[in-house]
Formats: sequence, C-alpha cells, structure tokens
Amino acid sequence: MTIQVFPSGPFETNAYVLSCPITKDAAIIDPAPDSAPRIIQYLQTFQLEPQLILLTHSHWDHIADVHALLKSYPFKVLIHPNDAPNLEHPGTDKLPCWISIVGVKPDVLIHDGDLIPLGSLKLKVIETPGHTPGCVCFYEEEKNILFSGDTLFKGTIGNLSFPTAVPDLMWKSLDKLAKLPAATQVFSGAWPFNDYRTGKLAVSRKRNF
Repeated sequence: MTIQVFPSGPFETNAYVLSCPITKDAAIIDPAPDSAPRIIQYLQTFQLEPQLILLTHSHWDHIADVHALLKSYPFKVLIHPNDAPNLEHPGTDKLPCWISIVGVKPDVLIHDGDLIPLGSLKLKVIETPGHTPGCVCFYEEEKNILFSGDTLFKGTIGNLSFPTAVPDLMWKSLDKLAKLPAATQVFSGAWPFNDYRTGKLAVSRKRNF
C-alpha cells in the first residue's frame, strides 16, 4: 500500500491518494479544494490507474475537487447515502462556504461493512455518524490502517456544532473505533492539525469539544 497526502485548501484538509503497488490501481480520498492539479500530476508521474473517489463525508473542504478530477478521469464516486444530498447539491448542509463547488452525483452508495476492493487491497466501510449524518471511515484490516476523515483527530474528535451534526451518535461511533486494534495507524482529515498521521489508535470519549 502506498499513501500520498496532499494538504489543500484554506484548512489544509488532507486529500489522500491510496494505491496498490502490485496493480497500480489508485483511489483518492477526500479531494480537498485545489488538490486536483497535484493529484493528477502524481497519478501521471507514477503511472497509476485511477479507479475510485472515496468520501468520508460531504463537507465542502472534502468534496470541492471531485468534479475537477472527474474531468480528467472516469472515477467512480462513493459516499454514504446520508451525505449524498450535499454532494449532489453543495450547501444544503448550511455550512458556510465562500467558494463555488460543482455538485456531483455519486456512482455508489456505501454502507457499514461494505468491502471496497482496490487491487490487492480491501477497504472496509465503518459508519461513524456524528460530525455529519453520513460520516464513514475506511479501514484496511490487513495493513491495519484507518482513514478517519473528520471523525477522529490526534487527541480530539470532529466538530459537533455544525448544522447537520448528530452529537449523540458520535459516542457510538467512537465506541466502534475503539474496538479496532490499538496499533491501528490513523490517517485523519488533519484539520485542526497539519500532522496527517495521528499515530496509533487512541479513542477518547471526553466531551471537551
């Protein structure tokens, strides 16, 4: 598994390119604002085969460059159904946004427990609502790696004050993540931290947000 991170946009949100070293198949996770040009250059430089855009949720800083990538490659776009409406019609979540985002219709709606193949890799969908109703994490069990989006950061959790947040569900989501092996490496959405790799899994239920 090869992971390349592209901190992008006003919050330096982490866009990831995940690729299989055997087949060269690649997936983009959460293409943040202004990440597309660098992602495309990376795909071309390493002769990767673009396959999927995986979205942990639909906040604008995680979906802004989906349309730009689709103009260059025929990606399949995957998202949880509870966050799909905001992907198709950005701004319906009432989150303040000062940039123009083109809506995109997803190709596949994902659910808890779904397995997403990417070459020799398999990403398991873990539903983690709280930050948004349709938040998910992507877990590669064999490599013990979790892409947590904005559900889990180093030492804290995603903001629960946004209009579509569901705070009561976050604690169940954290309980679910706490069952993963303690050695799980977490790659987060970064904001409010610029360090994309949070280290070993550490899930806290402290409500000090």
